[in-house]
Amino acid sequence: MYEYKFVKIDLKLFGNTPKQEYHEIIENHAKEGWRLVQIFAPGTSTYGAASYFEIIFEKAIILKKEE
Repeated sequence: MYEYKFVKIDLKLFGNTPKQEYHEIIENHAKEGWRLVQIFAPGTSTYGAASYFEIIFEKAIILKKEE
């Protein structure tokens, strides 16, 4: 079983570049045991370009056996 985490990264209006350092976000989550699944751009602005993207991470959930 897995748990998922979604991190939204807004893009700057001009230049369409991320407002946050996404490399650092991915590296920090990897150190915490999260695995990168996908980078997804669901939102579009009035010009048809993405206005943000989401980084999707997953982590295995360790279930304890009942004794």
